[in-house]
Amino acid sequence: MVTPGQEKAISQLTHRSSGMFLRLLRYMAKYRHAVTLAMFCVVAVTYLNVIVPLIIRDIVDKVLVQSMYDQLAWLSLSIILVAVLRSIASFAQRYSQQYIGQKVVFDLRNNLFTSLEEKSFSFYDQAQTGQLMSRVTSDVEQVRALLAWWLETLVSSILTVGSVILVISTIDIRLMLLYLATVPLVLLAAYNFSKRVRPRFALVRGIFGDMTSVIQQTIVGTKVVRAFAQEEHEKEKFAFPHSKYLKTNLEIWRYRSVFMPFMAFTLSLGTALVYWYGGVDVIQGNLTVGSLVASAAYLAMLVMPLRFIGFLITFYQQAITGAERIFEIMDARPEVEEKPDAIELPLMQKEIAFKDVSFEYAPGKKVLEKINLTVKAGETVALLGATGSGKSSLIQLIPRFYDVTEGSITIDGHDLRNVKLRSMRQQIGIVLQETFLFSASLRDNIAYGRPDATTEDVEGVAKIAGAHDFIMSFPDKYDTQVGERGITLSGGQRQRIAIARALLLNPRILIFDDSTSSVDVETEHEIQQALQVLLKNRTTFIITQRVSTIKNATRIVVFENGKIVEEGNHEELLAKDGIYAKIYRTQFKEQEELLEAKAVQRRSE
Repeated sequence: MVTPGQEKAISQLTHRSSGMFLRLLRYMAKYRHAVTLAMFCVVAVTYLNVIVPLIIRDIVDKVLVQSMYDQLAWLSLSIILVAVLRSIASFAQRYSQQYIGQKVVFDLRNNLFTSLEEKSFSFYDQAQTGQLMSRVTSDVEQVRALLAWWLETLVSSILTVGSVILVISTIDIRLMLLYLATVPLVLLAAYNFSKRVRPRFALVRGIFGDMTSVIQQTIVGTKVVRAFAQEEHEKEKFAFPHSKYLKTNLEIWRYRSVFMPFMAFTLSLGTALVYWYGGVDVIQGNLTVGSLVASAAYLAMLVMPLRFIGFLITFYQQAITGAERIFEIMDARPEVEEKPDAIELPLMQKEIAFKDVSFEYAPGKKVLEKINLTVKAGETVALLGATGSGKSSLIQLIPRFYDVTEGSITIDGHDLRNVKLRSMRQQIGIVLQETFLFSASLRDNIAYGRPDATTEDVEGVAKIAGAHDFIMSFPDKYDTQVGERGITLSGGQRQRIAIARALLLNPRILIFDDSTSSVDVETEHEIQQALQVLLKNRTTFIITQRVSTIKNATRIVVFENGKIVEEGNHEELLAKDGIYAKIYRTQFKEQEELLEAKAVQRRSE
């Protein structure tokens, strides 16, 4: 039973579905010439189909009953001619309809992908990868089938029903009325069927996305799953949405299994009534045999369109649900948007200024509060603090991955919210702690930000990042293909590739978010030595746990609970004997002694 709440939800879904369908039709308007051809061909095929029973009537009445044998050849050729014309029109109809479907979905998928590219980081913080993949693939495919098949079938069915009713009415309107008496039962059943399956199709699409997410996470995290022997847990996690998916699909098919036989029985009942009533008329001489045969043929033509009602409803509900999920993403406004009057950001010359900056990922939970910090061009600033202190959040505000909740960030006096994103981000090189590499060659990964870079440029930054030697040890060297997300490389190797990728941009601003955490102390020291030359004319923000990097920084900024609690260089902060001095003594002193011992060893060698 459908509850009142479900009734209201169904009404809202019906209203939305009509809006979704009109929106899809606007996509089709771009290909109106192909649409016109397809509709013309649908009309032609329908009316060519309607002609055939009339020819059969003449064969029965004139040739078989009245023995007008001279008409047989012409009438037979007429059927062949109609079949040839119908085949030509059918080919044009099917091809043009598929052309429309493919073109519209091509545009739709491009717009959806572009929309995903423009979404803010906060969107991906909440979205599940599996759900997004489901919408880009299976939901889009449902829409393609709707436009390439469903619309043509619907129009053809409507024309067929209308034409058949009109023609049979000219033969014997009583036969038509007798058959149509059963149609209200079919339509009532179709309405009831649609009302029940509509919300379930929406549920199925959501569950399918959940299943995809579980599969995707399990594949990506398979090493963690096996390392912790959690295979059974993952099976159980997948089993829940999978079982729900099965149960909901079975509910849909249960309704369909009741509806389809009921409809077939009702239509058969109508056909039986027509044969009975028409047979009596033929016996009484009120109707010719040919007219009864033609009427029966026309009624047979009605069976498929009327039986298609259930299938069309099912398919329409599936496709519109997919369209809703697609447009839901496309309509989601990114939180970080470029203003229409945004200006090009000139090359940074002076400073980056944080003025009373506060930031929160979720309303009411500030992770940064009243940050005031000015970083001069060419400065290297090390950000230090415990996990969750706000330092990573701060550097993600610089390239406008997120917008400040309060206050402003300016570069040479230009508020970042007033400049073009591309002009600003082209001046920033970023190396994040969670290194991502594309499934491509090492050369392509390093040159990702500058596809036109020369081999010398690529190898030069690789040497600075300490990556050249291990790259040259591979059989294919810089043409070595890395696995998905760089899985075939070690953590340290991935980080060095990421550093090289950032350096190749020759950015005015460099951001390192614990980017050498996966390399050993000695390798990190070598990278830092090479970077010193590059950092001289760049503004650099570094989050690190390595003492050598911190000591070489122009300034050290210490965070605690989203606030700046200390600021100064290494010597100044040690002299204050505050939080930094405590961190240094407990975490960095041993690390510094190890580096000094290594330096002595190198000099002795």
